[in-house]
Amino acid sequence: MEIRERMRNRGRSSLLATQSLLLASLLLAGCSTLASRSNTGVVVSRNAQIRSSTAVVAADLLEVNRGDVVDILDSIDIPDPNDNSKRELWYRVRAHDDDKTEGWIEARNIMPNNVLESARKLAEEDKETQAQATGQLHASSNLRLTPDRTNNENIMMRLDSGSSFEIIGWKRVPKLKGSETSESDTAPKPGSATSRTNKGSQSDEENPEDQETTELWYKVRLSPSISPAPEGWIYGKQVELMVPSDIIYYRTGREFVAWRRLDEDNSDESSATKTKDVAKESRPGSWVILERSSSKEPHKLDEPDFDRIYVLGYEKHDQDHYTAYRSPDVEGYLPMRIEGRGADRTFVVRVKGEDGKITEAKYSLSRDDRGVMRVTAPGEIKGKKRK
Repeated sequence: MEIRERMRNRGRSSLLATQSLLLASLLLAGCSTLASRSNTGVVVSRNAQIRSSTAVVAADLLEVNRGDVVDILDSIDIPDPNDNSKRELWYRVRAHDDDKTEGWIEARNIMPNNVLESARKLAEEDKETQAQATGQLHASSNLRLTPDRTNNENIMMRLDSGSSFEIIGWKRVPKLKGSETSESDTAPKPGSATSRTNKGSQSDEENPEDQETTELWYKVRLSPSISPAPEGWIYGKQVELMVPSDIIYYRTGREFVAWRRLDEDNSDESSATKTKDVAKESRPGSWVILERSSSKEPHKLDEPDFDRIYVLGYEKHDQDHYTAYRSPDVEGYLPMRIEGRGADRTFVVRVKGEDGKITEAKYSLSRDDRGVMRVTAPGEIKGKKRK
């Protein structure tokens, strides 16, 4: 009897030990799974608070600023306190301060590292592309990885109204039914767990001012002071082209779509992204300007980017501009590229020939004995047109 009781107790002890080992292994597995989900992120808001919980009354633990790196430990979706029909994504993070503060922060304030790497890859692919123009947001808008606003998966961050940037390209895409009608403050916040179209808003078909079947997107290059992501796409209706004050009064019946200085080194070209009002700070000089005829007809996906080239020279002695070259109508496509230094310069654009093929066209710049700028078009001999 006593022996049987001892064996029963020994069996219970063995079972408890096995259960303990199993529980410990499960806990370790859980920690490993959590660790494998861990990632880093960078703060995209000017400043934000790491909080003790996701509750409205949670305590603020630490203020973080744009560019700060945090470890993303976990995430959770919670009901939006302002709209119960929506949910909001929060991250549990660990800051890189001395105390390694851990807490919760709204996901819209953080750009995960994998998203940032995608933006860096995009910038790396375009590193040789020169700025074509400069722009500024006239309303808060989403910066996206792709020119598509039918969902929120490609949103990197929200840019403040007034943010300036270099425009390195643009693209027209089909306007899809059911897409958001506006990239304004009412657009879903990045990090939202779900997105819902505002059914009360006016659709494009109901708006008599907008019968476009396409929409324009700008590919932009941003300063680190504005965005940790160096490049991305912005919906065109939110962008105001910042034509430099030096040339804005030379617009006639055509739109300026791109412009480049002809008398500055390329090292100066990125300065535009560091200034809020880039249009007011340009010094007088010579420019090559790509123009497009204004039209009330809806835009097409395959339409040319510009239809005329305009070169504006500058006479320093008289402090006055003059027309150095104005091309006949062309079917031109971006990007434009400036080559060379000093007086020995060329600019290159892409144009469609009579055979329908798009090829590069190189225009050479020179100055005559009086210092007046001359432009030699492709197929011309310097100073003399081809007969």
